[in-house]
Amino acid sequence: MSDLPFESLTPDLILDALERVGLRPDGRMLALNSYENRVYQIGIEDARPVVVKFYRAARWNDAAIAEEHAFVSDLASREIPVVAPLVLAGATLHHFADQRFAVFPRVGGRAPELSDPATLEWMGRFLGRIHAVGALQPYLARPTLDIQTFGIEPRQYLLDNGFIPADLLASWTSTVDQALDGVRRCFDRAGSVVHLRLHGDCHAGNVLWSESADAPGPQFVDFDDSRMGPAVQDLWMLLSGSREDMSRQLGDVLAGYEDFHEFSPRELHLVEALRTLRLIHYSGWIARRWTDPAFPRAFPWFNTQRYWQDRVLELREQIAAMDEPPLWSV
Repeated sequence: MSDLPFESLTPDLILDALERVGLRPDGRMLALNSYENRVYQIGIEDARPVVVKFYRAARWNDAAIAEEHAFVSDLASREIPVVAPLVLAGATLHHFADQRFAVFPRVGGRAPELSDPATLEWMGRFLGRIHAVGALQPYLARPTLDIQTFGIEPRQYLLDNGFIPADLLASWTSTVDQALDGVRRCFDRAGSVVHLRLHGDCHAGNVLWSESADAPGPQFVDFDDSRMGPAVQDLWMLLSGSREDMSRQLGDVLAGYEDFHEFSPRELHLVEALRTLRLIHYSGWIARRWTDPAFPRAFPWFNTQRYWQDRVLELREQIAAMDEPPLWSV
């Protein structure tokens, strides 16, 4: 992967790319918050602005991006509130120069109030509908969220590339290995669970809450991390606070979710395991992107002595959490 995957992505290239697919940009351009890809809001002559996403080279191949686009477009066609890519010049994925991009409608909204039971139930209903569609067929080109891809592989990358300070190497390695053993025990307790197409990164930042009279409620955005996995992956990131708080929040989400899709209580054994995998994967993700100049600027605290000390403490807490009973009795 190039150390500078977006080196050629100049303002002129962005505008020329949009013109190539039939749009008439008016020159207004606003960079939006994104590290994995590059995302911009672009003004369009005599029309609403659009959002254009330029994909990081070598992360997903064209087939994997096409699968995500097809899934989200299918959801939108069923009137599920997701933001699907626009079909322009007969396609949703476009190539221009050495870049690949997709164009989306601009959608406004605020962060959802996850402390509100009605909001959680409302989001649960739509997640149930998303998963009901996600279960209809599998991804073929996209991976599965599992111990190998989210735990073992990032662990090995961090070790092979010398990111762990020498004086913390034994402690970090031992702690990660204990954490992965805990993850395996959680998966063993859950048993065989159904894998389906997920949003994959369903935190509050990827949900926009609309007050519009035409389409009030949540709008689910950014399916870039969509992959196969257990349904609970799209639920646990909506939970926060104490165990009591999270149990109550989970009940609110499932009150809406189970109107449209069955949830297996056995998946609750995976909540802390999935949280642990996300923590390991996150460190590996930043490390893999560290030669992209945008990452040291955005994450100046990464790869410091304090960072890795904190990760050891964080994973030790997760090791204990994974041995606790699930949020609900199963």
